[in-house]
Amino acid sequence: MEARRILLVEDDEIFGRVVSRALQQRGYEVAHALSLDAANGTVSTQGFDLAVLDLNLGGHSSLPLIPTLKQHNPRMRILVLTGYASIATAVEAIKLGADNYLAKPADADEILTALLGENSPAQEDSSNIGEPMSVRRLEWEHIQKVLKENDGNISETARQLKMHRRTLQRKLQKRPVAR
Repeated sequence: MEARRILLVEDDEIFGRVVSRALQQRGYEVAHALSLDAANGTVSTQGFDLAVLDLNLGGHSSLPLIPTLKQHNPRMRILVLTGYASIATAVEAIKLGADNYLAKPADADEILTALLGENSPAQEDSSNIGEPMSVRRLEWEHIQKVLKENDGNISETARQLKMHRRTLQRKLQKRPVAR
């Protein structure tokens, strides 16, 4: 069996190295790009079967890279990783062509499971269908929606939410509650 090629777009060098090494140990060829520009250059010169994209690359979204990847290989499976999971960005990523979405921290096995489609978050959450979200989860989703509407501008988001900027930053640094 020929090794499958994975493009890993991750601006955290240490996390990128760890994930690259773990994927290589599982038989994958991995190209690690630290930025959108590096990823675009790599995609134009090499072919990939799979891609793992960090959503936030130095303050910029990696979502615009998804259509480019799909243009080079329409069958490419794409996973978006993020430390700030939200329904709004997950929906946008899927609309652009991503196959799955995973919150950090994630190890190589979780990444491969999500990337290869063996277990999707929708399947995991199917037992919660019809169950209302907690107030904390609703707050998290609302913050993410307003943040997206403001193109990630923390100060403007805090103003619209009538919240102190530092309070908003603290809330964003926490992992979202499950339900």
